This record gives sequence, structure tokens and C-alpha cells, in this order.
Amino acid sequence: MFFACGHTICYTQALDTVSVSQNMDPLLIILILALKFLLPVLTIFMPFAGGWLNFLLDSTDGDMLIPLGLANETYQPIDKIADWVTYVCMVILAYKSKWPFRKIILGLFIFRSIGQSLFLATHNELYLFFFPNFLEPLVLVTASIMFYQRVVKKHKNWQKTAFAVIKNHKYAVIVGVFVYKMQDEFFTHVSNTDRTDFITKLFGG
Repeated sequence: MFFACGHTICYTQALDTVSVSQNMDPLLIILILALKFLLPVLTIFMPFAGGWLNFLLDSTDGDMLIPLGLANETYQPIDKIADWVTYVCMVILAYKSKWPFRKIILGLFIFRSIGQSLFLATHNELYLFFFPNFLEPLVLVTASIMFYQRVVKKHKNWQKTAFAVIKNHKYAVIVGVFVYKMQDEFFTHVSNTDRTDFITKLFGG
């Protein structure tokens, strides 16, 4: 009788745990989705912190949201709309802060927006490969150099110095952004391959 009662208690506790978990799932989904739209706004005022936090969330949110119960068919358009909000905020940042290459930022925004519009209309991921997101890595590189000049080097004219560094190393920045983003778009939208698995297989792992 004792063991039966014990099993009953354990079973009841397990059911309660599952119930709490199921009730928490929608709240976690809402929280993560809210962050996907709030962090881009933070980028306007805190480019380094907001930009990188948003990048980390965007890199991992699918691995959290889909296991929590959000359907992939629902996640994909929401993710692309949140990405578009991020790009809008980056354009606002560039113009608000009077970045010297803000017109390039605007051009990259329009370029990527064409690809996103075609993807949302056709659900064909190849459009995201043919219209790569060069905007985000360029903004993150810029924000990182500005952060370094301001916080680490403690330059008084940190913004002017940061833009001078970018200008002096513009070809390295262009090549770095291009190579990084093209491989990212390829693995994400063309081959749909996990990069870790690819590297492991490449080296015979």
C-alpha cells in the first residue's frame, strides 16, 4: 500500500510538472518573440550591445522556439519580419549618427529587402542567398570598432577615429563581410547544412 501510494504521489507530481511546463511554453515563446522585436530598437541607442545581443538571439531563437512548440511554418515569416525590423533600425542608426557611408547602408537595406519580399511571397529560400544580408555584418563590424575606440582605446574622438580605421582597412572589411555572409547564406538557405557537421566531415571526423 505504501509503495502504491508513493508511486501515485510521484505520478501526480510528474503530471503537475508537465502541466507547469506546458503552461510555461507559450510564455517563453512570447518572451523570445518580444525580444526579437525589442533588441533591434536597442541597437539604435546602444549599437554594440544591442547589435550583438540581437545577433546571438537571431542565431539561436529557432533552436528554442520550435522545440517549445512554435511551428516552423509560423516561425519563418515571423523571423524574416523581425530581421526586417532589425535592418530598419540599423538604417535609422546610420542616419541618426551621421555615418559617412550611411547611403551604402541604405542601399544594402533595399537590396536585402527585395530578397526578403520575394522569399515571403514565394517561400523560396534561394532568394535570401541571391540577395545576401551584407547590412548586418557591416553594422556589427562598425559598432565593434567604435566600441573598441571608445571603451578600450578611450579616444576622445572615438567615432571619427573608428571611421578612419574602417576607411584605411576598407578592402579587408569588404572581403571579410562578403566571405562571411556568403558562406552563412549558403549553409542556411541553400545546403541547409549544420556548419559543425560540415567541418567535422571535411576533416574526416
